[in-house]
Amino acid sequence: MSTTKTKTFASQADLEEKKVSFDKLSDNAYAYTAEGDPNTGIIIGDDSVMVIDTQATPVMAQDVIRRIREVTDKPIKYVVLSHYHAVRVLGASAYKPEQILASQDTYDLIVERGEQDKASEIGRFPRLFNAVESVPDGMTWPTMTFTGKMTIWLGKLEVQLLQLGRGHTKGDTVAWLPQQKILFSGDLVEFGATPYAGDAYFKDWPQTLDAIAALKPEKLVPGRGAALQTPEQVAQGLTETRAFVSDVYASVQAGAKAGKDLNTVYNETMNRLRPTYGQWVIFDHCMPFDVTRAYDEATKYTDPRIWTAERDIEMWKALENQ
Repeated sequence: MSTTKTKTFASQADLEEKKVSFDKLSDNAYAYTAEGDPNTGIIIGDDSVMVIDTQATPVMAQDVIRRIREVTDKPIKYVVLSHYHAVRVLGASAYKPEQILASQDTYDLIVERGEQDKASEIGRFPRLFNAVESVPDGMTWPTMTFTGKMTIWLGKLEVQLLQLGRGHTKGDTVAWLPQQKILFSGDLVEFGATPYAGDAYFKDWPQTLDAIAALKPEKLVPGRGAALQTPEQVAQGLTETRAFVSDVYASVQAGAKAGKDLNTVYNETMNRLRPTYGQWVIFDHCMPFDVTRAYDEATKYTDPRIWTAERDIEMWKALENQ
């Protein structure tokens, strides 16, 4: 593990700009992706546009808007928050939506930990918060919430917002186009990118992925990574995400049951998982958070503890800079 002992905290050293792609999945669905940076989904209905996840700042959101305007002049009426993380929600004001939609669980998480999480995320990933000064004061607040399921009709195009279970957070929401079998998963599914699980429910996540698979999506926009354009690619994304989550938790749970401390469990899990997953984007960034949360869940914390900027640094020093 000597290669990771002296790393700059989290991804503060990650400065390389990523190449953006704007991929068409159907006449109604597009994916804004950037080589493992957070994705944004776009749904173009008969009369309006829905955006799923906003980018981290209003300035960054302007690039999404520019690309939307290359394919439609319909008004952007809806912003959907797949979950509460700052990198997903703080660009919302740029779209000037009529409604910001989220699950009630996501709303509750913003109330409980939104401010702390915002400070924590900006500290971890400065590059992902380009022009952070453009973020309005305060939080991005949903204007409408739901529990379980909400259906939005964009003219004749049906969009279902679904809570299929806990995973990445307790509030995870997917956007589903049942007529076209296209799903926007948020960070419940990643592709070639390491799932961040610092606020996760490890025991629930695999079953939630099974619920996604049961919809039989033919195309899927993950939270990070390239848009999945065939059923085979969708299956691969689901399988690999499920395997990662399961492998992390199995390793951590075994160590915790054996009475090993967090530091020992972290080093063992890193060594165990690096050969399979080490090439995935943000592996070194995510693993300290993922293992810490898995250790919490395997021991005494059913629900994720709040990450603060101070807790981030304490954890990083304890695991990476000893």
